[in-house]
Amino acid sequence: MKLVNRFQFPTLLGALFILIVFSSCEEDLTTIGGEIVGDTPFTTSKEVFNVYAYNNKINAVQTNKLAVYQLGAYNDPVYGRTEGQIVTQMQLASGNPTFGTYSQSSEDGSETDDSVFTIPEEEKVTEVYLYIPYLTKSVQNDTDSDGVPDEFDDVVDEDNDNDGDGVSNLLEAASGTDPLDASSVDANFDGLYDPENTEAIISNNFARQIDLDSIYGDRDTPFKLNVKRSTFYLRDYDPETNFTEAQNYFSDRDYNSFATETISIEEENEIVISDKEILITEEDDESTEDVDESLTFTKLNPGIYLPLDNDFFQENILDKEGSSELLNQNNFEEYLRGLHISLTSNEDLMLLLDLSNASITMTYTYEAYDADNVESPSIETEDYVFSLIGTTFTGNAVNTFISEDYSTEISEAINATEQNAEKIYLKGGSGAYATIKLFDENNSLDVINQIKANNWIINEARLVFYVEEEANQAINAANTYESSIKPPRLYLFNTEDNSALYNSFTEYSTDVTPFGLFLNYNGFLEESSSGDSYSINITEYINSIIEDGTNETLGLMITPNIETTTALNANVNGELLELPIAPTISPLGTVLYGSNVSSENLDKKLQLEIFYTKTN
Repeated sequence: MKLVNRFQFPTLLGALFILIVFSSCEEDLTTIGGEIVGDTPFTTSKEVFNVYAYNNKINAVQTNKLAVYQLGAYNDPVYGRTEGQIVTQMQLASGNPTFGTYSQSSEDGSETDDSVFTIPEEEKVTEVYLYIPYLTKSVQNDTDSDGVPDEFDDVVDEDNDNDGDGVSNLLEAASGTDPLDASSVDANFDGLYDPENTEAIISNNFARQIDLDSIYGDRDTPFKLNVKRSTFYLRDYDPETNFTEAQNYFSDRDYNSFATETISIEEENEIVISDKEILITEEDDESTEDVDESLTFTKLNPGIYLPLDNDFFQENILDKEGSSELLNQNNFEEYLRGLHISLTSNEDLMLLLDLSNASITMTYTYEAYDADNVESPSIETEDYVFSLIGTTFTGNAVNTFISEDYSTEISEAINATEQNAEKIYLKGGSGAYATIKLFDENNSLDVINQIKANNWIINEARLVFYVEEEANQAINAANTYESSIKPPRLYLFNTEDNSALYNSFTEYSTDVTPFGLFLNYNGFLEESSSGDSYSINITEYINSIIEDGTNETLGLMITPNIETTTALNANVNGELLELPIAPTISPLGTVLYGSNVSSENLDKKLQLEIFYTKTN
């Protein structure tokens, strides 16, 4: 009896609580206006809506202060040939530099002071190298963690031995030998190279292979880099704004007439693209008798490494020590002006280059005296490093694009800016982009008001762009079809403020690479036997229209990096606009089906697809 009484009151409380909960749930459902009636309270369906696309020709784009610069020639079978050239400043490491131990004023006064050390140091340039790194994959994937990037590895076999020297990659990584070089091996792990076992191993003292990115065309044929002094003065600030705003430079200006004396050395000017690190032998330090530093290397990422003319730097840099020309960066820019860089001898190679990590290293010697030996100087070696634009973009560089005329068909289509397009033409550099209007040609809200009236819950909204395969081909000299390289991703933006149509705070990403970011938004090239396409998720944008009643015109471009949303000036159909910079740094292009297609291509017609749920 006590047992029954013990649970009687809690049981009543529980029953009352359950009754209250069910009552609350029923009241909540009634409050939001959706009573549950029948067995199917919700209906999920799909509707398609009209989309209007318009081509726009980009006559020129602002090409200074870029993250990446195009150098070389890209031959697109559809859009023709585009050549990229670069004009860039050089940046002093510091104003009024001292070469050697003493300033030039101290050296000049050596005959009148009491010091025996401040005599002229006889600085002499011994070598100068220009270094511009290639772009590399932002993540060097190494699935099996054996020290070899997946690009050069068999990622399935954890015990793989890529160079066939009998020692696995994992063990070579542990011993510091090169897993991709059969002559770099230490099978018995005694710290000596096999088979002689006489040369000691300096751990990881070899050139690693690195997965390169953004090199288009003929990688196998050597090329030459034509480096000249440019007499064109790249201003940092615009005099028309009283020097309060940065100077803008555009892609259609020709700087060839300002290129004067050649600085590259013809007989040493042959560059072969390599995906291996550049090894630079270190100088032996005579004060460390037990260590030979010349056996070790300084490593640079793969890139252009080109000798420049010693005499030019002797005359214009070392011999100017202490002069007003080197007093500060402004004076130096006014004096030297800059460099003009173009690629020659390979007519089918385009490189995308990051100039912020480019440099010119000037190596020179000088005579140094000390108190123990005032008669015979020692010869010391120093490096002086110039940057081009620097990692903080303190300098200025401009990309010039020299393009062939488009075909008549493309020119007419791109210039028909008010015509709903049958084909959408997208091209990087100073190319083309499209504007997109949803639902009708006036960006009206009639459809949005119907959606609101019907109480639709938008599950997904997307635009699907189908690739026009025939238009992306051309007949080459051998009378065979040649297909263009399709851009890996498309970028959709709001033309009113150039904002992206994705929300970076709510997006799903797997990594920080261009192919791992913002996967919900998508926009990737999807290859299929039935036809390639790009699908872009605009669910949040459609919901924002429903919420605030603003239906803006959208813009469509190619993009090599979905995070690049900065907008710069562009000349579009003769009008100066601000456009996202993303396609400026890529030579690629494509042709897509628009919304004004013929009857046989209705299945590829550009439309807005909306998947929704409706309460019954």
